[in-house]
Amino acid sequence: MLADTPLLAGFLLGGSLIIAIGAQNAFILRQGLMKSHVFILCFTCALSDALLIAAGVGGLGTLIDGHPEFVRWVTYAGAAFLFAYALFALRRAWKPQALQAAASGQGSLKAAMAQCLAFTFLNPHVYLDTVVLVGGISSRYLGGDKLLFAAGAMAASFVWFFSLGYGARLLQPVFAKPVAWRVLDLIIAAVMTLIGVSLLRGV
Repeated sequence: MLADTPLLAGFLLGGSLIIAIGAQNAFILRQGLMKSHVFILCFTCALSDALLIAAGVGGLGTLIDGHPEFVRWVTYAGAAFLFAYALFALRRAWKPQALQAAASGQGSLKAAMAQCLAFTFLNPHVYLDTVVLVGGISSRYLGGDKLLFAAGAMAASFVWFFSLGYGARLLQPVFAKPVAWRVLDLIIAAVMTLIGVSLLRGV
């Protein structure tokens, strides 16, 4: 069956891991709505996933799994970053002028890249999902099949992030009004806070 092929199995697994609402996805959605550095940010997220998947398939997952203190410190740093970003989102939500600027301004590429990398590498789940889980499941395959499995998981990241970043433009009419940006930033603040709390509970 087609579903049993390593390439498709990797694609389906990778897709199931990244489609869930999370901090990284919320960030890319907002950047897509602003049409701000969409290509480079989507490419950065997808490439980061690809590198982590490659590391996991290459055996790094076993090493990380054996060093829980690494995951613990990444968790603390990630939670702190998420709480800080939630506060910034709340500030944007309650300042109409900030909403208007966000709807039309591009913002700094350097700042956007820094946030993008933080959302990616300060999230302990990204290591557990891409390195440990994908890497562990890839051990079922040998040789070329393992490479196809990894390629499928990597492809899912590229398809998802670019679809999310550029597909967000379809919502432009909705976000023509400042109130829509206010609601989005409130949702983003809530998502960031909940994820931060859930990370700390898991320590």
